Amino acid sequence: MTTVTSPLTGRAVGLAAVPDPVFSDAMVGPGTAVDPVREPTTAVAPVDGLVVSMHPHAFVVLDADGHGVLTHLGIDTVQLNGEGFELLVSKGDQVKRGQPVVKWNPAAVEAAGKSPISPIVALEASAEALSAVAEAGEIVTGGELFTWA
Repeated sequence: MTTVTSPLTGRAVGLAAVPDPVFSDAMVGPGTAVDPVREPTTAVAPVDGLVVSMHPHAFVVLDADGHGVLTHLGIDTVQLNGEGFELLVSKGDQVKRGQPVVKWNPAAVEAAGKSPISPIVALEASAEALSAVAEAGEIVTGGELFTWA
């Protein structure tokens, strides 16, 4: 059983609220999203594991059970070409849950015309494999988002 915790502080919202059908229709997998506080912040690792994908706006951590967890910082933020994102780890690094991964500013993302809503997705999972999915209410960094069997 994998517990996935929030990489950000903000408001938990269901994937259906994400303004991108790739996420809202769960095309890449089930999960939830966080509408982050609008201030400079640091996204942290949602699970212990290996960083298998690292981009300024998104990262994937693979845990010991082979579960890949995607954290996507904002929507269409790839179009910012890394501007406003500072990587604190690299692909191939081992990380611990709660370890700082990327510094960014959700308010700056919003000012650039992009949504700062950040999906946290269980890659290649079925919706039935997740339980206790947080889809409403305030969430703090490190708060439980969902469990993955």
